[in-house]
Amino acid sequence: MPTFVTWNMQAAAATGGADRALRAAALARLADAHVVCLQEVASGFPAQDGKPIEDAFAAVAALLPEHRLAAFAPLDRSGPDGTRQRLGTVICSRYPVLQVLRHSLPWPLDADQPSLPRGALEVTLDAPGGLLRVLSAHLEYFSLAQRTAQVEGLRALQREAVAHARHPHPGLPGGGPFTAQPRAAPALLLGDFNMLPGSPEYLRLLAPFDDGTPRLLDAWACTRAAQPHAPTVGLHDAAPNAGPPFTFDYAFVSAELAPRLRRVHVDALDTGSAHQPLLLELDLGQDT
Repeated sequence: MPTFVTWNMQAAAATGGADRALRAAALARLADAHVVCLQEVASGFPAQDGKPIEDAFAAVAALLPEHRLAAFAPLDRSGPDGTRQRLGTVICSRYPVLQVLRHSLPWPLDADQPSLPRGALEVTLDAPGGLLRVLSAHLEYFSLAQRTAQVEGLRALQREAVAHARHPHPGLPGGGPFTAQPRAAPALLLGDFNMLPGSPEYLRLLAPFDDGTPRLLDAWACTRAAQPHAPTVGLHDAAPNAGPPFTFDYAFVSAELAPRLRRVHVDALDTGSAHQPLLLELDLGQDT
């Protein structure tokens, strides 16, 4: 059964070798998944000892050699010492990647809150049964205003992609940049959304569209309607004042994929990150 994973690996955290080993072990556990979406993949930031942290983009490629990788770093800057600092998302796929789109999400001014540029990485996969669109997103943590705007950005992307899928442009012959490339309607939206189940921004993301665009559905609610979301953050937090674990990480599916959902569960083993991987099993069949 095809498995899809989302995990915020927090590679920019100032951690030592033990946490790095736990992250590598978590990636090894996920290596059999058909598609792995990772957030907070980083390079160039200082660790606790002042040395640059591991280049997580390269590390992921080395640890998942059977996957095709697409990457997007919305935060891409020169650090104080001139080192290039990048923070973003990676999608690792065992299926052929036909197209990669990198979307910057809204970043409206919220002068009272620290924030980062945020984005969504989109790939079109040649999956069993047909084309499949997979997005990996990481929304703003501190600013509710920015996070809300980014939810609207994701809704706009869903509407845009479905319109492209329903009315593909004819393209031009010859194999040049205007050659037509289809964009799939069936979609998975995975990531760290920094919002709680039932919050206003969560409900807005799932709201119906007024133009016939298939709505997004929470895969957990589709398969475990009677159960609260399993926590994905804070399961292994040993800090004295740590609160109870909670849910920030989700798998959303477009409505036409909901009947194909088979299982959603959280990997509760220690990962070296504050986040746990969320795994989704989807029966793609032969006519996605």
